This record gives sequence, structure tokens and C-alpha cells, in this order.
Amino acid sequence: QVQLVESGGGLVQAGGSLRLSCAASGPIFRVAVMAWYRQAPGKQRELVAAITYDGDTNYADSVKGRFTISRDNAKNTVSLQMNSLEPEDTAVYYCRVVVDYTQYWGKGTLVTVSS
Repeated sequence: QVQLVESGGGLVQAGGSLRLSCAASGPIFRVAVMAWYRQAPGKQRELVAAITYDGDTNYADSVKGRFTISRDNAKNTVSLQMNSLEPEDTAVYYCRVVVDYTQYWGKGTLVTVSS
């Protein structure tokens, strides 16, 4: 069973930065896609950024130019560097990976941006 451990959430002032990390462990040959989603109170979970094994990336329009997703294929880790944070970025951030056509979710890490 693939397990995900997220870290890096916390409280930051608007304009500040945070870095989220997610490590996947278990019976993994290759992680096809690694991604970050977020869910704000009262809203649906949404894609923030995704990265393929080959490094192709996709970002939500709301975070383009501010967030950067990266991965280490040897360590099965994915990171999300978040800069110029805004109060609207406040949410629980979830790591999602796809292994052998099966998706796995982390438990989430809370990011709170104060104005």
C-alpha cells in the first residue's frame, strides 16, 4: 500500500512563502503523476499543480507565476514552493499521486495566510 506523508503547512502573512513537501513510500516502481490539490472551507477540492514523471507541469490559473511544483523521481517526493501568498490561498493542501493507474491521497496539511 502506497503511503503519503505531507509536511510544510502553517501560518504565514500575506506576501510570504511556504514550501510543502510530500513523500511517497511503499511498493512503487514509478509514480506517473504527482500533484497538489487544495480545499478551502465551503469550497470544492481543486487542482493547484501537477507534474508528470517527465517533468511536464500544469498549474491552476490562480497560482501561475507564484507557485512552483517540483519532484525528485529517485526519492518519490514532490514539493510545492508557494510565494506571494494571498489570503485566498488559505486551504488544506493535499498531495495526490498516481501509481499503476491507482490514485493515492495524503491526509492534508493546513495552510493559513493572514491579511
